[in-house]
Amino acid sequence: MLLLLLYIVLFIAGSIPLAGLLPDVASEPGLLPNEIGLLVFGIANTLLIIGLILSSQWHGWKLAITLSFAYYGAVTFLPQIESWYFLSNITVDEKILTQLFVSGLPIAFIYIPLAVWILGKWRPKTGSKSDPKEVMPAKQWLWKLALIAVAYVLLYWNAGYFIAWQNPELRAFYGSPGEIVPFWQHTAATFSNDPGLFAFQILRGILWALCAYPIIRGSKISTWFTAILVGLLFTLPMILGLMLENPLMPSASVRLSHIIETGTSNFIFALIIVWLLHRPHSSVKDLFGIKPKIKSDTITKQFT
Repeated sequence: MLLLLLYIVLFIAGSIPLAGLLPDVASEPGLLPNEIGLLVFGIANTLLIIGLILSSQWHGWKLAITLSFAYYGAVTFLPQIESWYFLSNITVDEKILTQLFVSGLPIAFIYIPLAVWILGKWRPKTGSKSDPKEVMPAKQWLWKLALIAVAYVLLYWNAGYFIAWQNPELRAFYGSPGEIVPFWQHTAATFSNDPGLFAFQILRGILWALCAYPIIRGSKISTWFTAILVGLLFTLPMILGLMLENPLMPSASVRLSHIIETGTSNFIFALIIVWLLHRPHSSVKDLFGIKPKIKSDTITKQFT
């Protein structure tokens, strides 16, 4: 209850300066009424942060600082640089954009260190031992980050087109009213008219991975549960935020399309990141869990 109260107080404190800058636009009701929605938002995020803290084998400043940056990156920085890219000419001006980045600071850099302390993770328990994980070689980092970037662009683009872009209200909101253009034609037109979009999303894919890595590296729970936890970090705060009224995205239909789009693609992407980064892989076969075959003459030599 203390952690929930602290979360709501610091979240409101970070949001108050933004409230006076929002455009005077009537927003359609969200999936959750504002009062109940704020409570649900607070409970879900509090439980998520508790899970991130208690599932880590780290403690003290190491846990507080790494988790603060990971949470701020995944919940504030990465979503808001996309707001900068897509909404700057629609509903987000320079003052609002600055405040969107500032509003996430109290939760990430005040609340999370306090939560680490309140949950008794500031000092290691007597007799507890950390389980250091094997460090991946630099070459492996490079090809895995390249694979992660490609996977993100594919997921982002396909979910964006086949889920969000199917909504005519969403297309009109982003300045493309009328009938939907076929997938390959739409892709080719984007490459021609906005080639920087794909480079931007490649960068975001790598940054998502860097946000996830401290959680993966410090996790003391199973790989599958770690993947689910990272998936919730990538989706839950964003989805719950889109369930509330929002004058920056006033259409409930547009918000719902983004909920389905980001909820599916980001969660799958989180699973891919954890799969690739939870341990070193000696080969592509090792990546897919394929054990090398032992030659019969090798077995003979072992027994003789």
